[in-house]
Amino acid sequence: MNRCSWASSDPLYLDYHDAEWGVPMRDPRSLFELLCLEGAQAGLAWITILRKREGYRAAFDGFDPHRMAAYTDADRARLMADAGIVRNAAKIEAFIGNARAWLAVDDFAERVWSFVDGRVVANRWRSVDEVPSETDASAAMSRELRRIGFRFIGPTVCYAFMQSAGLVNDHVVDCFRHAQLEPVAR
Repeated sequence: MNRCSWASSDPLYLDYHDAEWGVPMRDPRSLFELLCLEGAQAGLAWITILRKREGYRAAFDGFDPHRMAAYTDADRARLMADAGIVRNAAKIEAFIGNARAWLAVDDFAERVWSFVDGRVVANRWRSVDEVPSETDASAAMSRELRRIGFRFIGPTVCYAFMQSAGLVNDHVVDCFRHAQLEPVAR
């Protein structure tokens, strides 16, 4: 069975590729969690964040934006001491600020899906080398999310988010998941 070449032999990575990556996600809270985690990944390998995902969920109250938006200095100190996450003060602060920004958006799912007109973009890449690291749509998403207060969401992070949340199908055409997700894009 052919897979995208980035899906290494690590069982966690394989499972993520086979079951999650590129599956269209429309639940606002799930999208919020994923956007935060994609921001946490900036400068790191995605496998690092996958390995710590449960730690992030525990540390950030299941990514409940209402609770996160109310975090205090004591919560920040608790998070900086938590070995279950990547302890980066700027990223922790961004998560808290992102929760506040999320609360100010009427329909977060509708907002992010608007950058692809509400439909999955079905790409037909033959090689992972063809896949861009950002697009005009991810740059526009980044600008809009920054405008409303989100952080750690540059165009590259936004494109990674669009790929993982299934706004775009970037499985290469010979990957078994491309064909499985293609009907979703129609």
